[in-house]
Amino acid sequence: MFDEHVGPAFAQETAYDYRGEFRGSNAIVRLVEADQKRPDVIVSADPALLRDSLMPQRVTWDAVFATNELGVVYAPDTVVGDRLDAGEPWYRVLADSEVAVGRTDPNLDPLGYRTSMLFDLAERYYDRPGLASDLREHSTTAGRESHLLASVESGNRPAAYCYRNMAADHDLPFVELPPALNFADPDRADHYATATYTTDQGTTVEGTPIRYAATVPENADRPEGGRRFVEFLLSNPEVLRESGLVVPDALPQTNGQPPEGIRQVSGGEQ
Repeated sequence: MFDEHVGPAFAQETAYDYRGEFRGSNAIVRLVEADQKRPDVIVSADPALLRDSLMPQRVTWDAVFATNELGVVYAPDTVVGDRLDAGEPWYRVLADSEVAVGRTDPNLDPLGYRTSMLFDLAERYYDRPGLASDLREHSTTAGRESHLLASVESGNRPAAYCYRNMAADHDLPFVELPPALNFADPDRADHYATATYTTDQGTTVEGTPIRYAATVPENADRPEGGRRFVEFLLSNPEVLRESGLVVPDALPQTNGQPPEGIRQVSGGEQ
């Protein structure tokens, strides 16, 4: 998303270069907490990771700029793809797939723990006891989020749990999930929160609607460039939409004490 669309557009419009490093949001937050990384900008698919772990010691604000939805991407020329194309329910297909379906590590990023929560929500939604364990049993974690869809494109995995924009980036078919399961509907926040995941560090995370937030750490090497990048995100919703993200009218919004330039281009506080 950022390498293909947002980064080049930012570099073209400004005097700054763009260099992205992709890690799970949990992973990068841990590195920043330990002072092992000093990025100019942090982007997370869950604002709570920034607020609970980095605020106020390392960041004092964040800006929410887009949303997304969780679903299933698949390779069409596979048994799984044929069954999904034929309209068979996704949970039946993936719960008994002979080849494990890809997902990311729930201890490293929000996509991973939202996928784990999806399994629990789906078991209740479809009233199928044991469905969550079947979906987990027939899935496997990718080493990094960047490897997830590469395995589908190469044919090593028939399908993967991912965000809509990731499917768009790779031009792969995407199975939409009901709003009660896709973490896209802010009006269902209380419902999503009924699903939880406890990380390997003992932190229990509640389900939340998918919201992308950006911030600039207090110890960034180039904070002015970081702030300019965030301003670009907030000011160019069309670039985000071209990347497959959703930018509702209510966004952007800020939290905490953002710099004046960020406040000027944001839609208001949360």
